[in-house]
Amino acid sequence: MNIRLTEHALEECERRNISVELVKAVLESPQQIVANIEGRQVYQSKITFADKIYLIRVIVEHSEQGVTVITLYRTSKIEKYWSA
Repeated sequence: MNIRLTEHALEECERRNISVELVKAVLESPQQIVANIEGRQVYQSKITFADKIYLIRVIVEHSEQGVTVITLYRTSKIEKYWSA
């Protein structure tokens, strides 16, 4: 999978202390993929940080060139975003 991170996504990695390697791991093996606005998709997985479970959400756009990461974040509100 050809993965490209936008400048904004790289800034969010740094600001939120989420490694690019973790982002790539979520993209390569997500626990869920859900639809988002404007044809985008959210790849998400539950990850443990400092003994607490968070949901990592990676918002992407697909093209012929591969996957472009638009933005990403982690949240403790798993129930809000997790699709049953």
